[in-house]
Amino acid sequence: KMAEKQEEPSNAQNGEPDNAEEGEGKKKKVKREDLPPFEIVTGERLPAIFFKFQFRNVEYSSGRNKTFLCYVMETQGKEPATCRGYLEDEHAAAHAEMAFLNTILPRCEAGARCTVTWYVSSSPCVGCAERIADTLRRNKALHLTIMVGRLFLWDQPDVQAALRGLKAAGCKLRIMKPQDFEYVWQNFVEQEEGEEAKSFVPWEDIQENFQYYEEKLAEIL
Repeated sequence: KMAEKQEEPSNAQNGEPDNAEEGEGKKKKVKREDLPPFEIVTGERLPAIFFKFQFRNVEYSSGRNKTFLCYVMETQGKEPATCRGYLEDEHAAAHAEMAFLNTILPRCEAGARCTVTWYVSSSPCVGCAERIADTLRRNKALHLTIMVGRLFLWDQPDVQAALRGLKAAGCKLRIMKPQDFEYVWQNFVEQEEGEEAKSFVPWEDIQENFQYYEEKLAEIL
């Protein structure tokens, strides 16, 4: 049995829970409200409060109306390079997956083998999945693994077909295990100023929910 329906934040348009922490948390919240609507936000580490809410692998994703995409890109060209960071979006405009293809992927040296791993809060929508698959078909030197926290509208036939299209194009699609959430916490989540690094604390049902989504993905693919 999956986790029950989670909290529905009244400020869902910002993809944040209501119980935003005082002080630093409030400052970050105001900062993001000042951004133009639907702007792609980029950086190296995302606020912990965003991670705890957006990446949670619940079945009912009420209020989780953004995509958070953490990436590691390794280029094996004349000058091997590794870059990492995160992108976030609003679902009403350009999605984080498209932002990566348009702004981050071009940094990869033309013709060089490029290995990319995404850790994404939810799986791609139909449009993004089709664009990703097209990119993989055209660029045989690109190897993409997508680790997802939740499956987005997984019961819809067009979404299922799009996910199968990703696999056919060579994309490795995986559900994030508890260890993967811990990896993101350690490598992509910022700690509050003046605090020592906190250990990752798994939420209730994290393993159960992972198994639920893994079974659903296996059925689809």
